[in-house]
Amino acid sequence: MNLTLTVKAENFIRRMIRFGGGGGGGGGGGGAGAGFRLIVTPGGCSGFNADFTVETEPFPGDTVIDSGGVQIFLPVETRLLLDGFTVDFTDTPSETGLKFYNPNAPAACGCSTSMPGGADSVTATVSIASIGRKSS
Repeated sequence: MNLTLTVKAENFIRRMIRFGGGGGGGGGGGGAGAGFRLIVTPGGCSGFNADFTVETEPFPGDTVIDSGGVQIFLPVETRLLLDGFTVDFTDTPSETGLKFYNPNAPAACGCSTSMPGGADSVTATVSIASIGRKSS
């Protein structure tokens, strides 16, 4: 599995694990051994649908990647779709979320239906409001 995370993506994922927030369906929360379960499927206007949860451990069949001290849990389909990609995090007035770059994409053809091979980047928006502090 060849997946690269930028420092900004690692920092975002680290915060999500630490605060136990989930982007798309809740999750197990943070804690020792917790990880960021990223689920990417084909579809959506940009070519991908992305969702994530913070889990206490990987699900059966997940591949575990350690990047900068954070654990990423990837289901099989996600692992296959993101092989060779770089994951970044962007936070601008117009978009906030994980951004997936395909360095092997051919020149843009002007359509997004050819993803994952026909476009160089896709943004999966996540709500910063999902980063909530746990009650002590």
